Amino acid sequence: MKNYKHMPQLLILGMLLMGLSISSARADDEDMPSFVVNAKWKEECSGCHIAYPPRFLSAQSWRAVMSGLGKHFGSDASLDAATTQEITAFLEKNADQRKRSMSGKPVLRISEMRWFKSEHDEVSARTWKNPKVKSPANCGACHTQADMGDFSERNVRIPR
Repeated sequence: MKNYKHMPQLLILGMLLMGLSISSARADDEDMPSFVVNAKWKEECSGCHIAYPPRFLSAQSWRAVMSGLGKHFGSDASLDAATTQEITAFLEKNADQRKRSMSGKPVLRISEMRWFKSEHDEVSARTWKNPKVKSPANCGACHTQADMGDFSERNVRIPR
């Protein structure tokens, strides 16, 4: 007959590990709000668009975005060195830890991320061209709580 004296401990360990993996999955959920905030990031980045949550890009991508602020998607978004350093450090610390780029090059546009395309695959080209939406970069047009880091589908309202 087999010895099952460690079965209760193994069962408990298995349940704990399962709980951790469920917690990790929820923490990685793109719909989960990000409550981590840096005042300079919020102030500087939301001056022109929503302050995109750091979890939307990798640290490599954020470094590339922050090092190109002089030509930031057609605008000069230059900041002083201290502010740039503070915001870059915040973005890197809270960035997506998963490897996202297959080419090794940093992805600079959130709308080019595979997860973004998957989440928005049902959005028609007509919707993106709607003057109230303008582009995939205008999260707040449809995500009513985007400025608070909440991108859940329950708060989506497509403009007509």
